[in-house]
Amino acid sequence: MRLGELLEQIDYECVQGTVDTDVRNLINDSRKVEEGSLFFCIKGAVTDGHSYVPDVVAKGAKVLVVEEPVEAPADVTVIRVPDSRYAMALMSAAYFGYPANEMRIIGVTGTKGKTTTTYMVKSILELAGYKVGLIGTIEAIIGDEVIPAHNTTPESYTIQEYFRRMADVGCQVVVMEVSSQGLMLGRTAGIPFEIGIFTNIEPDHIGPAEHKSFEDYLECKSRLFKQCKYGILNADDPHLEAILQGHTCEVETFGLSESAGVRAEDLKLVSHPGYLGIAYTVSWKNKNGNGENAGETRFDVEIDIPGKFSVYNSLTAIAICRHFQVQPEEICRALKGAKVKGRVELIKVSDDFTLMIDYAHNAMALQSLLETLREYHPHRLICLFGCGGNRSKLRRYEMGEVSGRLADLTIITSDNPRFEEPEAIIADIVTGMEKTDGKYVKITDRKEAIAWAIHHGEPGDIIVLAGKGHEDYQEIRGVQYPMDERVLIREILEEDAKNQ
Repeated sequence: MRLGELLEQIDYECVQGTVDTDVRNLINDSRKVEEGSLFFCIKGAVTDGHSYVPDVVAKGAKVLVVEEPVEAPADVTVIRVPDSRYAMALMSAAYFGYPANEMRIIGVTGTKGKTTTTYMVKSILELAGYKVGLIGTIEAIIGDEVIPAHNTTPESYTIQEYFRRMADVGCQVVVMEVSSQGLMLGRTAGIPFEIGIFTNIEPDHIGPAEHKSFEDYLECKSRLFKQCKYGILNADDPHLEAILQGHTCEVETFGLSESAGVRAEDLKLVSHPGYLGIAYTVSWKNKNGNGENAGETRFDVEIDIPGKFSVYNSLTAIAICRHFQVQPEEICRALKGAKVKGRVELIKVSDDFTLMIDYAHNAMALQSLLETLREYHPHRLICLFGCGGNRSKLRRYEMGEVSGRLADLTIITSDNPRFEEPEAIIADIVTGMEKTDGKYVKITDRKEAIAWAIHHGEPGDIIVLAGKGHEDYQEIRGVQYPMDERVLIREILEEDAKNQ
């Protein structure tokens, strides 16, 4: 592709060479450069791409996109831009022929609820006959192809590549998670979002290589609403006004308060052994073509996922799907069957008690989950979890304290120990536990811990396996070993059947 075509939406200065040159591919990883490549010199948190110029030129890079002066051979074109990441996003879109323009793009941002909301939207729209692509924390889904994710929001080149492939297989809609990091690093720059979603915001991702403050985190989230046509936001979040600061979109809201445009009321917890859910009534005012009131839409919803947060997630999905003229009966049927791997995922093991898998892997998420499950008044609330190695010890203390306060019994086990000893991590969790009166047992091997939980389950118990969620591996000393909790549970039940 000609360099000039790639630069058509970019402010740039050609400081050396000519834009009338061919580009073989776009690369931001110096290890992948080959003859004829265009290389983006990006300043990262750890390394600066400008320092790799001699290496990539030696490998055959013919175009450099830079933010600061570099020395390069005369036959290498040097393009200077204000922001290499932003340039990469827009040039990647051009490289793949602006595929987002061929589909309707929905972006979901927020501290919690992004993953579940995207799957709910996909479920509803597919039932209504749309072909939907998905990009998120767990995976990207392109037609029948499923690609495991490495980042919630991939690098801009990867997003545009996925968009191209989605458009080529006939996707009409893409629903994607948009992380604060993705917005901050320009990964979503230039994407013409039709709908932007705000679920909620709480202090998170604040620290080295992430956000310097909560205010910075909030500001990054708010950028989505300067880049979408319609903004659909949580009316009940106390930071709503700050998120909308400087917005350029048409605003709609959802929530439980009377001010919400799409509103849930009459919430009812639904439970029986092996099942937890929630039911409510949703309503909104209709408008005619002149913007005048034209009656009310009102119907009942039940979801097979427990908790008030499930109401918010499903309300978000409903508010989105109104833009696609999906009928209430299709919405209800899709929501009833919507499942998300590792997000309050119920696993049937007994007629007496309930067992679930959830990704809660920090104190904030674990507290939210356990408080939600407490509302169902279990006989006992049992929490099994571990913490990752080579990560903050504070997280271990905090999670231990949260589980000690809110669970009737905690089973402390191994997560991804990485290069630490599992027993040392468990000892740190116990430090937090012992700030409470919570009861606990220590079982290092995760399969043994899960088996112990199942074998000691009592009628009316809720058992939650926290921390791993959708992950299907355990990382030990640099190696990822297969370990899917669903498989472990199945093996335990099969072994029990053989021993009866």
